[in-house]
Amino acid sequence: MSRDASALARRLAREAEAVCRHYLSNGRRAGRYWVVGDVHNTPGRSMFVRLQESPKGPAGKWTDAATGEHGDLLDVIRESLGLRDFREVSAEARRFLKLPRAEPELVARPVGPAAPTGSQEAARRLFAISSPIERTVVDVYLRGRGIVHVHHGGSLRFHPRCYYRPDEHLPTETWPAMIASVTDLDGRITGVHRTWLDPAGFDRVRLGKAPIDTPRRAMGDLLGNAVRFGVVDDVLAAGEGIETMLSLRYMLPTMPMAAALSANHLSAMLLPSGLRRLYIARDADAAGDTVLAVLTQRAADAGIEAIALSPRLGDFNEDLHVFGLDGLRAALRIQLVPEDVVRFPHSSTVPAE
Repeated sequence: MSRDASALARRLAREAEAVCRHYLSNGRRAGRYWVVGDVHNTPGRSMFVRLQESPKGPAGKWTDAATGEHGDLLDVIRESLGLRDFREVSAEARRFLKLPRAEPELVARPVGPAAPTGSQEAARRLFAISSPIERTVVDVYLRGRGIVHVHHGGSLRFHPRCYYRPDEHLPTETWPAMIASVTDLDGRITGVHRTWLDPAGFDRVRLGKAPIDTPRRAMGDLLGNAVRFGVVDDVLAAGEGIETMLSLRYMLPTMPMAAALSANHLSAMLLPSGLRRLYIARDADAAGDTVLAVLTQRAADAGIEAIALSPRLGDFNEDLHVFGLDGLRAALRIQLVPEDVVRFPHSSTVPAE
């Protein structure tokens, strides 16, 4: 092991429990050990990570009783995140060591059953154990959709091995995934939306999504809530899809936006108090027509001005992909209220996040 790797391993070992709670979140503490299924963070009890130095060995060392594999906490980071080389592992370890962490008693989780599948708690845990999207396959996927600068405001994360089960009769698979937080009006996470991605790259058939039957799924409490980009004051743009709203946010990176994830959920999305103007980024289909009518009436009843934003093609991501940022900008400028054109500058004058 190189000198740099040894130093990092020793620093991680001094915070072994915090490392395990972050990267092996499906496990739990059992005496002086962290117990989990394996180094890939599978639930179970086969792998033991030593949390404190003892006559049996130093902190941070682990052994998988089922396979005989063993290693240190750098191996945990590499395998749990699916990283490829030591530079990536080193960068992630250094990032983790710089993060402030609460005292162990504040982050300890009660011993008991795991959060029910699909629950709000399960959604919060998935988002918490995911990582930033920068320099991941999520970045590649969104660039392939024409979204070069992703102004997501912290609502998107990346999980390298997100569980996917085709149906109850087939075994669980793991695929890299874009994880989007679904929040209520107070900013509390009530669910997540998962987009499973193809680690092999981007192609025209799947547009970068994994070769599975349903590469998009949500869990948690969605009704009335949304994936939010930016903090709402008195103006909000809302639409259905994440990529649709990220396309608009690419062009208008300071305007608050929300993706409700479907036409039905957009119709039922709760509107913030104090909202004065709502831009409805409709999809060009029958469902989009219905959403526009329903949401316009709901806004009017609440004393909110509603303005439709209509794409030239099927949705604004398709517009961005076909016509480019300049074409999208030209089409949107004539649909926005003039004061908002000035208030929310376009992307060429605002640095990327």
